Amino acid sequence: MKLGHNQYGKAENRVVRVFRSSDPHEIVDYNVSVALWGGQEAPHLTGDNAPVLPTDTQKNTVYAFAKQDDVVAQPESYALRLARHFVDTAAPITHARVKIEMYPWTRLNNPHAFVRDNRFVRTAAVTYDGTTTWVVSGVRNLSILKTSDSEFTGFLTDRFTTLAPARDRIMATSLMAQWWHTSENVDWGKSHDTAVQTLLDTYGNHYSLAHQQTLYEAGVAVLEEQPQIAEIRFSAPNNHHFVYDLARFGIENDNEVFHADDRPYGLQELTVRRDDAPDPGLAFDPGQGW
Repeated sequence: MKLGHNQYGKAENRVVRVFRSSDPHEIVDYNVSVALWGGQEAPHLTGDNAPVLPTDTQKNTVYAFAKQDDVVAQPESYALRLARHFVDTAAPITHARVKIEMYPWTRLNNPHAFVRDNRFVRTAAVTYDGTTTWVVSGVRNLSILKTSDSEFTGFLTDRFTTLAPARDRIMATSLMAQWWHTSENVDWGKSHDTAVQTLLDTYGNHYSLAHQQTLYEAGVAVLEEQPQIAEIRFSAPNNHHFVYDLARFGIENDNEVFHADDRPYGLQELTVRRDDAPDPGLAFDPGQGW
């Protein structure tokens, strides 16, 4: 028997940081997960914990670094600092991946009060191997719906096909997207806001002959707008809306009343990348389904 890839870390550290030095206050709300690997054969094979940095230590480090104003304000810069710290200071560890979910809050008409913005979750993931750093930004649970300008026709049929072609349908998704930066000279907040708005604008304004077509066009638009983004990956479920049969009650339903069905669902996953983009290496976590 041989030990294969292994990693360990402290998952889902819930960190809320209030910036009280400014008025009105600012706030960031994070869920931080750390994974470390390299040089961990001994604890697996013999139970010798000498090379292990305890996950409790990792947790304390996450909270300690949250005091650094210039680091914690953006999830990408926070993850960069943490990943480099763990690899550069904790031999024999060779790799670190720090993943962060950021839950946006919007200030109310009060300098010290906020309401949770549930439109989406912002994500960031940084991987570091002691030499190379990979930074991936993203979004998940971005719910988008179009009531028109979407078709689905001309598809393969066989004896099990019951779906009728649709010339005008609701198209909806809860989008997950991740995009890989080839530079760290980035205004992370502006870049993320721009990417999300580009996704929304393209999705909303594109006349769709296929969900896949709309996703591809959205990816192209993000890459064209931000040269430092080399690749974007999507996972997009079809949030199906089926016209409800009211004819049996003598009621006409002209594409107005729908049953929203959460499962089973179609699932589109695709990558859009530049022709000259380098190999993504460790940018994307294979554990996330990519």
